[in-house]
Amino acid sequence: MYTTCIFCKKPLPSNEVVEEFPVGRRLAFDPAKGRLWVVCRRCRRWNLTPLEERWEAIETCERIFRDTPMRASTENIGIARHREGLDLVRIGEPPRGEFAAWRYGTRFGIRRWRNLLGGIAGGVAGGMLGPISVPIVGTLAFALVGPYAAWDYLRPLAKVRVGGRASADGPVSPESVAKFRRLDIRSIRMLPDAGAPGFRVEIDRGLRRAWFDGEDARRVATAIVPLVNREGGARSTVRRAVDAIETSGHPTRFIADVVNRKHSGLTGRTGYVRAMPTPLRLAVEMSLHEEQERRALEGELWILEQAWREAEEIAAIADKLLLPAHADEFFERHGRPEEDGGQTIPPPSP
Repeated sequence: MYTTCIFCKKPLPSNEVVEEFPVGRRLAFDPAKGRLWVVCRRCRRWNLTPLEERWEAIETCERIFRDTPMRASTENIGIARHREGLDLVRIGEPPRGEFAAWRYGTRFGIRRWRNLLGGIAGGVAGGMLGPISVPIVGTLAFALVGPYAAWDYLRPLAKVRVGGRASADGPVSPESVAKFRRLDIRSIRMLPDAGAPGFRVEIDRGLRRAWFDGEDARRVATAIVPLVNREGGARSTVRRAVDAIETSGHPTRFIADVVNRKHSGLTGRTGYVRAMPTPLRLAVEMSLHEEQERRALEGELWILEQAWREAEEIAAIADKLLLPAHADEFFERHGRPEEDGGQTIPPPSP
């Protein structure tokens, strides 16, 4: 049984209420479709479970939900809190837009409030230091904020297992764990994949550029786009994100429209996720998440099982150094040189 969040790689807490599934302090379940999620308390994302015994766990969740007096329900979604601290979210048959807005609204809202509180704390600190002379304030700011800013800039914010495909030199590259820093996250681009369905991802690192295609591109985008969306969004913004997906009719088609610049709301530089309007950036994150679940529910449960295993393996890797020794080798292996005018060279066929 897996005990690590697929997305943030942090341990999931345990519960003693659902004996068949003692993982998680908030469980979401759909008794009609037989789906069970563990909601991570840290990143608020839903981990779909690929476990065979989840039907028994769902039955237990249904019984506990009905026996719990502390619950609030709408026509389609209900929440119950067990006296031992377990939250149960029961999904009925909500319209797609309502379910998406409810499911992602809390996640993006919490990010938004954290960002606002950080700004308020900075403003209060600046006000308290206002009467002090400018040189003293500058020295204090550098002494207090400088080391943290350097650490935050250099530390890996995302780790993704990639590889196992043809490289620029011809042979199949071995699997490895790619680590991405803040500079990498700010430069992520999602572009059409020449000659193949889906998209490719490019990361700029000064004179080097790394590219990923196929399943690697999907994994990298799924890990990095939420970090680009760290500021979250209000409920009205989440609603516009849901409407953007509904305009395309399906999360997969929405991603294709964005990558091929067929969506009417696109502005800014081609492919740069950070340059997209906030509703579209949130919609990209939602679509990537739902596409992963769709593939799993259509029979590719090995994708989820592999994701859980990788999450636990990556979580067990200790960061001995701020910058991994093989970082340059990784980007040399996956990077591509640039032609005149800054145009990219298409990656070789896998």
